[in-house]
Amino acid sequence: MNDECTPVINTGLRGVDVASSKICDVKGREGKLIYRGYRIEDLAENATFEEVCYLLLHERLPDEQALAAFDNRLKQKRPIPESIVTLLKTLPRSMTPMDMLQAATPLLIQADENAGKQTPADAQNSAEYLISGLSTLIAAWDRVRNGRTPLAPDTSLGHAANFLYMLTGEPPDPETAAFFDAGLVLHAEHSFNASTFTARQVASTKAHIYAAVAAAIGSLSGPLHGGANVRVMEMLKEIGTPENINAYIDNILDSGGLIMGLGHAVYQTDDPRALILAPMSQRMGEIIGDTRWYELTKELEIRGKQAFKKRKDRDIFCNVDFYSASLFYAMGIPMDLFTPVFALSRVSGWCAHVIEEQFAKAAPKPTLYRPGATYVGDYCGPDECRFVGIEERK
Repeated sequence: MNDECTPVINTGLRGVDVASSKICDVKGREGKLIYRGYRIEDLAENATFEEVCYLLLHERLPDEQALAAFDNRLKQKRPIPESIVTLLKTLPRSMTPMDMLQAATPLLIQADENAGKQTPADAQNSAEYLISGLSTLIAAWDRVRNGRTPLAPDTSLGHAANFLYMLTGEPPDPETAAFFDAGLVLHAEHSFNASTFTARQVASTKAHIYAAVAAAIGSLSGPLHGGANVRVMEMLKEIGTPENINAYIDNILDSGGLIMGLGHAVYQTDDPRALILAPMSQRMGEIIGDTRWYELTKELEIRGKQAFKKRKDRDIFCNVDFYSASLFYAMGIPMDLFTPVFALSRVSGWCAHVIEEQFAKAAPKPTLYRPGATYVGDYCGPDECRFVGIEERK
């Protein structure tokens, strides 16, 4: 409390630890991101998304036999119920992909006979339905809204390559598939961000995992959490050419605005994921024969950092969205699918957190999240209001 004995409110719970977790550690000062003890650089370079999903759900990297079994289960759970496809065809094609995703995700439960049984094994099984199902759901919606028939998943392809195939109708080249797979690894988990906290909040009520993930998707749909790489790409298109960068930066800084993709609430150096994505963006541009968006991003990074240092006397750093925008755009992913792509990756982390919240050995009986609030209503001064009938109200 302060000198006047007024409670200090930590707006947004920033800096407040609300739970313990073994899933992810973000070391902002050092620029480190760690999934269950493993550096993100090592995972992005050496592990597939399927391996990382297994790591997040089972607390260890799989051996060959475990990975083969896990991969087979994911492939078997890729098809979504025909009733969902029928529903997608009835939705307005103007519906945003995130609204569709939040609405349709709970319907994936109809294929899961053991959903809601409240055991770790059943929750892990449901997580597999969600990891596989979200990918198919997003691709199906994009085809439906564009008047095309959804494609059945291809079990000969890995998770990342299969999504791009279902989206475009063509299997991606191996290098593009590898870049997208690495992008999924990089977005899979990031500790107690807004959507993950939302998932854990819902899980603390003992709601099933589908409800928790649907809530997390709703949280991600908000512009203060998801969609930053969409705004990065919109910014790049607005700038257009390197000649316009300085004027754009000056206008943003003069108006007190933000350069999208620069700055992060946690990292006090470049986001380690951005350092991995940048060369992939460059190479992806070379693959399609158009590197202008990577080059524009790189030049904006250099000049933006210089301008912040000169005008504000402080450093600013790249976050994950800065280079993921040009990477996904070069892959031909529609801009309004950037945030759903985030979700089809982060669902692995959300599921791991739901399982930890409900079944972690350190807390077998999860405590319902129930924060307090300081009431500041003063409608009738220091006294309570006297109720009056409607005929007396003015």
